[in-house]
Amino acid sequence: MKRRIVVIGSGFGGLAAAARLAAGGHQVTLVEALDKLGGRAYVFEQDGFKFDGGPTIITAPWLFDDIWAKAGMRREDHVEFVKCDPFYRIFDHQGRRFDYNDDEMFTLQEIDRINPADKRGYLNFVHSTKAIFDKGFTQLADVPFLTVADMLKAAPDLIRLRSDQSVYTYVSKYVSDEFLRQCFSFHPLLIGGNPFDASSIYAMIHYLERKWGVWYAMGGTGRLVAAFGELLEKLGVDIVLGSAVEQISVKDGPDGTPRATGVVLADGRSIEADIVVSNADVATTYQRLIDPRYRKRNKDERWAKTRFSMSLVVLYFGTNRRYTDTELAHHNIILGPRYEGLLKDIFRNDGKLAEDFSLYLHMPTITDPSIAPEGHENFYVLSPVPNLKSGIDWATHAKPYRDAIMSFLEERYLPGLSEHLVTEVMTDPVYFRDTLGSHLGSAFSVEPILTQSAWFRPHNRSEDIPNLYIVGAGTHPGAGLPGVLSSAKIADDLIGAA
Repeated sequence: MKRRIVVIGSGFGGLAAAARLAAGGHQVTLVEALDKLGGRAYVFEQDGFKFDGGPTIITAPWLFDDIWAKAGMRREDHVEFVKCDPFYRIFDHQGRRFDYNDDEMFTLQEIDRINPADKRGYLNFVHSTKAIFDKGFTQLADVPFLTVADMLKAAPDLIRLRSDQSVYTYVSKYVSDEFLRQCFSFHPLLIGGNPFDASSIYAMIHYLERKWGVWYAMGGTGRLVAAFGELLEKLGVDIVLGSAVEQISVKDGPDGTPRATGVVLADGRSIEADIVVSNADVATTYQRLIDPRYRKRNKDERWAKTRFSMSLVVLYFGTNRRYTDTELAHHNIILGPRYEGLLKDIFRNDGKLAEDFSLYLHMPTITDPSIAPEGHENFYVLSPVPNLKSGIDWATHAKPYRDAIMSFLEERYLPGLSEHLVTEVMTDPVYFRDTLGSHLGSAFSVEPILTQSAWFRPHNRSEDIPNLYIVGAGTHPGAGLPGVLSSAKIADDLIGAA
């Protein structure tokens, strides 16, 4: 049955949901508050540079292929993916480096340089994560977990796989060298989790990378967003940009059950709908967009008790020289002198802006010079920081924190950076809150701990309003591109079955 559907927000969850639903024959309107598509994947264009604002790492590329296939097209005809090798180059605070990819022999050779005794343990670790992957991703990623019964069905396997352990604890059972433990346990940070708190289920990310690779979209992630925009236009989706949703309209149905009837925009316009899909931050969706009288399960008290992910400081900058003569790769992880201590500072409830930091340094022009002027280099450096629950005053701390990161990079990795710097954009937790609408300025919404996963995570179909669906990082299965794309598939399947 063809239905009128409004999708709020054009992050990858919203883009994927809109494409799937339109390909299924529904009349879809996509509403985005910003001036162009992308949400967290917004593209900053400045001085001839294109900076991807959000996700830079593509894994499980077949999830994108599946969306284009549903529309009767081939993704590769519209945007090109190239595999990164190595997947990551990881540096410790002493400058030692470790590379890995999907070549087992290569990775074992890299381990041999650091600690030969850990080669057998690594193989055992990978073997163990296959079982986690088979259950946690292959079997459960597309399961909506709407009832306690759904959780009880999965519980025996989750217990057997020791999902109560943290990723770091799980890795440490197999690997003894501290640097290698960090190399194989940092992955929860890519989806907003603390390796010392996130369930060992998330250890499967390493296996997922080995199975399907780590990829880059030529032209940047923004090119992938643009390809989605072209797809939506071909599918007849009505795209409304620069229009924030002020309210999700809700009325009691004939049986007394609340039903979403559309949305009201900030400029007063209304869009009627049979179904609403929200890719806005889940806490923001409930607390700001829905009248409290229709939120019996999702009251403000629920969100006050929910743990939200850390936030980020991200610096996008360009130089008028290339840095291809350095030891840096496309994706770099630069670990600070403290691992567990720094993560405690970032994730503990009161939060603390530490003097040290760990960084993710993205150098896309190594693979794709087209996103910068000729002879120039494009950078994106990300530092995890506490979310706004910490009370940190970013108006005061942003500039000194930026200066510390840039000085560190110039001293250790990018000689002459200050001399060759020609353009720069900076975002901090306030940007995530005020521009992207993220509760507490969190960068990945609900923190991925065991008691906030699967059935315990905000549901893909609202418990309060049965024709309201949630996609994106804050719902099941979680943050990261595979997670948000899977959430769109779950919503599509639920709507199709309703």
